[in-house]
Amino acid sequence: MDIAALLPQFGSLIWTLLAFVIALSVIVAIHEYGHYIVGRWSGIDADVFSLGFGPVLFSRVDKRGTKWQFALLPLGGYVKFKGDSNASGGKDDEAMAVLSESERRRTMNGAPLWARAATVAAGPVFNFALSILIFTGIFMLRGDVTDPVKVGELRAVPAQNELQVGDVLIEIEGVDLPAYSESSSFQSFLDDLPQQEHLDYTVQRGDDQLVVQGPYVYPPVATQIIPRSAADDAGFQAGDIIISVDGSNIYAFEQLREAVEGSEGATLNLEVWRGGDIRDLQLTPRSTDEPQRDGTFETNYRIGIVGGMFFEPATEMRGAIDAFVSGIQQTGRIVDGSLTGLWSMITGAISTCNLSGPIGIAETSGSMASQGTTSFIWFIAVLSTAVGLLNLFPIPVLDGGHLVFHAYEAVTGRPPSDKALRVLMAIGLTMLLSLMLFALSNDLFCP
Repeated sequence: MDIAALLPQFGSLIWTLLAFVIALSVIVAIHEYGHYIVGRWSGIDADVFSLGFGPVLFSRVDKRGTKWQFALLPLGGYVKFKGDSNASGGKDDEAMAVLSESERRRTMNGAPLWARAATVAAGPVFNFALSILIFTGIFMLRGDVTDPVKVGELRAVPAQNELQVGDVLIEIEGVDLPAYSESSSFQSFLDDLPQQEHLDYTVQRGDDQLVVQGPYVYPPVATQIIPRSAADDAGFQAGDIIISVDGSNIYAFEQLREAVEGSEGATLNLEVWRGGDIRDLQLTPRSTDEPQRDGTFETNYRIGIVGGMFFEPATEMRGAIDAFVSGIQQTGRIVDGSLTGLWSMITGAISTCNLSGPIGIAETSGSMASQGTTSFIWFIAVLSTAVGLLNLFPIPVLDGGHLVFHAYEAVTGRPPSDKALRVLMAIGLTMLLSLMLFALSNDLFCP
């Protein structure tokens, strides 16, 4: 066996696992801290706050008597409140029996309904809050493209490029450039440009107005690789530029899209320019179910490459309020897309292979981490939204199931019986484990 040949794979596996553990730990910590801090504010004491399960690696007890600990298996976490029988909740009847009335008030089971409901709901709410804050920060840092468009940073491209950083674009091929903020007009302008290797750009450079040559505005460049996609599996990297498909030269990203969609899933032979070197790569486009504006799904062939301009346009920092609103909207889009996709899988409108399990999430974590800090942090925000949404499902064991029990108590004036709770929790646990096994089978057997 060639041990040296296994080292890159081993390193990739370690990187994937590390990225997955970091992402999951951040999300779980925020989720459980939401339960803990709102419980504390509501007058409920916590005995244990744990990141991970199994043997305890490190712990300390704070002045409130809460034991904070890191455990060996970093696959989740929990808060055990005073009076709970175990990490997943449940009443410790023996412990509760010896408590005074004031002490019972400081337990999860002895607290008022409003305090219990607020404590349970806080976990998912904190997940959504984390997502919104991350998206807000990224939107602020990314900023808005200036009008008129100015070259902020040039990408390495194989075609001749006479543009310079700081150039302000006035015309392309003799036609005035519309404002970038007028997205429909700007896109129509780009669609009308000839798809050729070089275009004439009229730019303002200092006090001079010059006509210089540069590549097509949107060349077939990979600005981002979608994790677990055909391009990711084929070894594409951010910055790669496809210069030919099956022997035919291409100069525009739209030409690449047309070749992929017209392939009907047949393998494509691509010539790729990477930092001055030419590489031959093969990939097979995959059918992908994509949501449409009317809520339906359309199946298209995709390879998992995100395009962009041959330069990064200069930007201006966005205002905090505007970025915050965009952060809320982005979180809402993820929730809406997740629910729509789940319903479409249930009804058979799209393949159930769209549901990923722990292996798929781990692979995505590693892939996003390899594409840069911003991509990885963005992924954490997306995953945090998904975890918050999953926990709101009305399944016993999950937070949503507990909220259903609290709603029942609010309506009837009494909680479900202990026997009913035990049965429902067993059913919920079975449902959750079944879902996890199904998702894991997707990771292993879906193409």
